[in-house]
Amino acid sequence: MSTVTLSDKGLSIFVFAAYHQLTSGEPVLEVVLRDSAGHAADPQGVREVEDGGLARVENGRAVFSDAGLAYLETVLQAIRATAGKAESGRAVA
Repeated sequence: MSTVTLSDKGLSIFVFAAYHQLTSGEPVLEVVLRDSAGHAADPQGVREVEDGGLARVENGRAVFSDAGLAYLETVLQAIRATAGKAESGRAVA
């Protein structure tokens, strides 16, 4: 995994990508930073991801670098490793 440390705002970009990869079964190479439903990536998180060399912003999208794709894979592995181990009772999005 990259040595870049992200805040929750930066990590949320990778969680969004992980969600789409898990639901589609297809590799995610980039994510939209603002959608038509009004959802948007936090600007601080976008800066962290860019400054860490994990993605570049291009046409309103975060395009993952090789390091970013490796980071995404680590996030996916962490999700899979903890699936079913979390306590229930949290809010549902």
